[in-house]
Amino acid sequence: METGTNFSLTMNLFSNNETNNIETPTHFLYPASLIVSPTPMLVNTILGSCVAVCLWDQKIQFGGINHYMLPLWNGNGLASPKYGNIAIERLIEKMRQHGATHMSAKVFGGGEVIGTDNIDFKIGKRNIDIAMEMLKEYNIPITAQNVGGKFGRKIQFFTQSGLVKMKIIEKNENIETNEREKNKGTNS
Repeated sequence: METGTNFSLTMNLFSNNETNNIETPTHFLYPASLIVSPTPMLVNTILGSCVAVCLWDQKIQFGGINHYMLPLWNGNGLASPKYGNIAIERLIEKMRQHGATHMSAKVFGGGEVIGTDNIDFKIGKRNIDIAMEMLKEYNIPITAQNVGGKFGRKIQFFTQSGLVKMKIIEKNENIETNEREKNKGTNS
């Protein structure tokens, strides 16, 4: 665990009884990427202002997840899943390619982890907004969400069951203050 990070809350956002199966392959999902797995997989990711949309098809029992950093691709450069509008569209397309027709969504992240009063820098809120707008546009119901706030999140998504486990990651202000005080003393 990094200095200054405190894991203070665990939430189990699905009623399914699946637990961390030792035989289930795991995958760490980096920012600007997505994964769809018709076979069981445990996907881990860490979010600050980024957002992850988890899609799961109850009928055929599999899911996928994305992790995007910015809300909208502006048309310049590569249309990558770094952008919410691209990441969500590609996730839906890949789910459909694998036969998904009865999808539901879970949305996480979008924390304002960098304090600012400038609305243009409220990346977390803008990331949340694009997820909500696009899921509504595609008529995909949101069955669970934990978004916003001033903290990060660690999530685990089980592709076979749709189960999501989440931990809140909060800054420990005391450690930051103590580090600044230590640095003041060495700079005199």
